[in-house]
Amino acid sequence: MSWSVLESIRKNPEILRDSLKKRYLDPSIADKAVELDKRWRELQQEVNKLRHQHNVISSKIPRAKPEEQEELKRQARELLQVLEAKEKELEEVERQRDELLRDIPNLIHESVPIGPDDSYNVPVRVYGRFKVYKEDLDSFLKQLGGLKADYVVLEKRPVGHADMLEQILGLGNTLKASEVAGSRFYYLFDDLVWLDFALLLYAIDTMTQKGYKLVLPPYMLRGEIISSVIDLATFKDAIYKIEGEDLYLIATAEHPIAAMYWKETIPAEELPIKIVGFSPAFRKEAGAANKDLKGIFRVHQFHKVEQFIFSMPEDSWKFHEELISNAEELFRGLELPYRVVNIASGDLGACAAKKYDLEVWMPAQGKFREMVSASNCTDWQAYRLQIRFVDMKNKRKGFVHTLNSTAVASTRTITAVLENFQNEDGTVEIPKVLRKYLEPFAKAPKDYIHPKKKVTA
Repeated sequence: MSWSVLESIRKNPEILRDSLKKRYLDPSIADKAVELDKRWRELQQEVNKLRHQHNVISSKIPRAKPEEQEELKRQARELLQVLEAKEKELEEVERQRDELLRDIPNLIHESVPIGPDDSYNVPVRVYGRFKVYKEDLDSFLKQLGGLKADYVVLEKRPVGHADMLEQILGLGNTLKASEVAGSRFYYLFDDLVWLDFALLLYAIDTMTQKGYKLVLPPYMLRGEIISSVIDLATFKDAIYKIEGEDLYLIATAEHPIAAMYWKETIPAEELPIKIVGFSPAFRKEAGAANKDLKGIFRVHQFHKVEQFIFSMPEDSWKFHEELISNAEELFRGLELPYRVVNIASGDLGACAAKKYDLEVWMPAQGKFREMVSASNCTDWQAYRLQIRFVDMKNKRKGFVHTLNSTAVASTRTITAVLENFQNEDGTVEIPKVLRKYLEPFAKAPKDYIHPKKKVTA
């Protein structure tokens, strides 16, 4: 089984053209790929034919009469010259083809909604009881996309997480962090640090109980690896490069976990391989210059627990649903109200064939905000990383499918807790599911996070 994109080029290029159109990209890329691959296959045949001819002539030389040997040697030399030229041409065409192929995004699944941006994302389900400020009610109902939800209307707008963090609770300082490190950095103190740890432990505990293998991955990757896991040309401004070294800081544990089986072949009977990874995440957020400047929603560093699955191709869509289901279970446990959306074609990253986002309702902002992304990358990453499967029983081989999803991103989840669990006196209730992870520590908060001073209505 060949790579799906390459297979489409050879069997039905219209599939690739259609996928590119749905991503609002130039479909002529497909035509160029078809042309280069056709030329590559022609040259491959020519090279193989010339090699055979050269081998035949060379094998005759030792058995030939002396007067015939010189003629055979001359023919062999001429063939070798032609062969070397064709091999160089083949190598160059292969380089051009492979370079173009690496720039081609994944084939879009038929169930992906078509549209140029996130305004075309389609809500598929909601959970929880939503707190909606009265002036946001019309917008809230529109954001449901026709889905029914349980909600209560608030007469007073809740305090935004940024003000809760610094003004009410006094447990964060983004101003000082910006002075010493730049914008989008933060200091967290005391109870919010404990809350960060509790969220991570909750996600890790839940996922390992489901049989996912716990992994602490490298926090840096070589350029060859990172460019195989993501579309580096597109995202080079989103990740940090180590100056003077061929190393990049990871933006998520997904990237080093995807590379765990780099250039390896996995027996089919060992699949699926289910992993939960913990790591810091480092992101430039270069494309968000004027977004979420206050608080800790969109920051350059945070902790993240990541789900990842290596699977057989025929099983990947089942596991895609499993990953988003796992994330929903975690957020239902936190009692945070959310919607799940099917991401539109123009908003998909290059590696994803389909993606779900889990978005929590933020009552102070009056909008849903992304907490989880769950993607089926099919064989896009595996082809680039050369991760194959071999099925000896059914005598087949091919590229594995890779899938990833957030379990919990700590700082974003904290913002959701601060907005959804705040009380009028300034206290913030700690989700009940987290409390057992705080109980062993004497200094950790147990049920409420208290403000630095009492808030009066």
